[in-house]
Parts: sequence; structure tokens; C-alpha cells
Amino acid sequence: MHYFQYSQRELHVEDLSLSHLVKSVGTPAYIYSYQTLVRHFQIFDGAFSSLPHLTCYSVKANSNLALLRIFSRLGGGFDIVSQGELARALQAGADPRRIVFSGVGKTETELAAAVRAGVLLINVESVPELLLLSRVAKRWKRRVRISFRLNPDISAESHPYLTTGTPENKFGIDIKQALPVYRRAARLPFLEPAGIDCHIGSQITSMKPFIAVLGKLKNLISRLGRLGINISYLDLGGGLGITYRDESPPHPDEYARVIGKELQGFTGSPSGITLILEPGRVIVGNAGILVARVLYSKKVGRKEFVITDAGMNDLIRPALYDSFHDIIPVRPGKAPGKRWTWSAQSAKAGISSPGIGSCLPSGPGT
Repeated sequence: MHYFQYSQRELHVEDLSLSHLVKSVGTPAYIYSYQTLVRHFQIFDGAFSSLPHLTCYSVKANSNLALLRIFSRLGGGFDIVSQGELARALQAGADPRRIVFSGVGKTETELAAAVRAGVLLINVESVPELLLLSRVAKRWKRRVRISFRLNPDISAESHPYLTTGTPENKFGIDIKQALPVYRRAARLPFLEPAGIDCHIGSQITSMKPFIAVLGKLKNLISRLGRLGINISYLDLGGGLGITYRDESPPHPDEYARVIGKELQGFTGSPSGITLILEPGRVIVGNAGILVARVLYSKKVGRKEFVITDAGMNDLIRPALYDSFHDIIPVRPGKAPGKRWTWSAQSAKAGISSPGIGSCLPSGPGT
């Protein structure tokens, strides 16, 4: 559920009129609903209340400081992919021990910043990164807890641009090489292999890929335990989808129930397993809108276009991924309006009727 509703023939965010808001801030404008953000985070986090877990909001989904402060106050952690995101999370009041550092291209400067800050886990993506992190940890004389991001060769069954867990993708270490890599890490001073990380993609609308991943990871954790390498953190990444048109993604309650069932009776290390989750889109995907104003209409040949003051630089997703994104009027006209089409290749989007328009996914079902 989101808090964008029509009232008195005008779209409102919570109890505020959008046309009133844009009079003060202008257009194009991004407008987010505080109640939606809080509700979505609490529903997602609460779904896992029966399991030891840490909900680390994926900062790359939206790194606005006001949003990060909300999630920090709600007790959330953060999944970051850069030194800039680390700085933002800390500025938002995050406890470093609730931050996990992901990302395929971490620099030496970024690794040093994460080591100095004392983040919970650094998710290592390659052997060269492992060796660089070992040197950084030794230089700062800090014991650093690490996970390896593993590539499980499992498709997310999502948009091809959003899949990250197959051999064609640059992310992670081949799961077949996991045992020797973990053994190597265990021999390095100042590093403590304590977790496994696996993120297979985004906008996933089926539980089947998550179940397949869990099966492989549980087997690996058991094999590592027999080698004396105890895994205390299992990071399943993010990826749970939302509804843009006709998708039917699992509700967070179903997501948590299936994962809990798969982990039932599985302890991993002697101290047990703490689940790490990295939701992004499912928390913020329909918590905000882009409001744009129609400037002109023009005909080119047999086609008529509506020109707005927002372009693909403001909402890149449809153009970049050729994906659907709903456009609705802030004030629906009384008379039937023309039906407009818009092109993902166009820098400007058309809307259904003249006036002010907003872009809004229809929500994650929370």
C-alpha cells in the first residue's frame, strides 16, 4: 500500500494536494511519502521477526539523506557500494556495525574507509580484492570481518539487465571456487571469514530462485563448517520485486515464510546464523513520484507528442531498460482526453491529458 490517492478529483500525497505542493517547489519534482516509507520498512523488517536478522536498506535504491535518516531511526542497517554511500549512511546516524559494504569495484581508499569505520562486513568480490583488503587491514592493524559474494549460477528470472547471479555476470566468485577461496582467506592475518553473500538480481517476482540459492548456500556452509570455518552471517541480498503493471511478486510475509521454512533447523555456525537482507526497490519503489508539467503539444507527421518539463535524466528507467512505468494525471480532466503514447527512446515523456502528470509504480503489495 502507498499513500498516493485521489481526493476531490486531485492526486494527494497523504493529506497534501500535489498541485499545492508543486506551487512552492516547482516542477519537475520528486515527492516522497513519509508514511509509505515507514510502513514498507516496518512490514518488511517485521516479516522476519521470528528469525535472527538485520535489514540493511540498499542505499543505491535512493541515497537521499532524509530517507536514510528514517530507516536509521527505525533500527535499519545499510547496504552500501561506495565510500560516498558510507559517508551518507554515517551522516544519517547509522551504526557502522549495521553496515555491509558490497560492490564489485572497491578501491583501496574505499576499503580503508570501511576498515576505519568498523563496518559489520565487507563483501569481497574477487581474490585480488581479498589480497588488497588483507594489506589494508594489516596496515591499520584492524581485524576485519568478511563475506564472499558468490555467483551461484542461478538466474533471477527477471529482466535480463537485472540478473547478477549467472556466469555471464561480473559479480561475485564462482561458487565452485568457494572452498579454496575461503581456506585462503582463513590463513590471512587480520581477516575473519564470517559470512556468505549472494545477490542474484533485482525485480524478482518468484520465490523459486531464492529457494534454489538457499539450497546451494546451506550445502556450502555445512562444508565450510567441517573445515573449521564457521559462517555466522548469511546475506541473501535484495531483489524482491514490486508491481509496475501486471507482475505478482510475493508479499514480504510470504518471502519471509518461505526463507524461514528453508532455514528451519539449520544452525550453520555454533552460534547460529544471522540473516542479512538488502531490500531497496520493495521499500522505496512506489513511495515517491516524479511530478512533471506539460509544456507543449506538437505534431510530427501523423504523430502528436506531449512535451513535459521532465526528461529521461529525471526518470531513466523506461529509456534504459525499455520497461513500463505508469503515468497518471494529477488532475484528471472532466471530458475524455486524448490517448497519448510515449517512447522509451524519447528524452521527454507524454502523459494521458494536459496539466500536471506523475509517474508511479503501483506498489509492492504492502
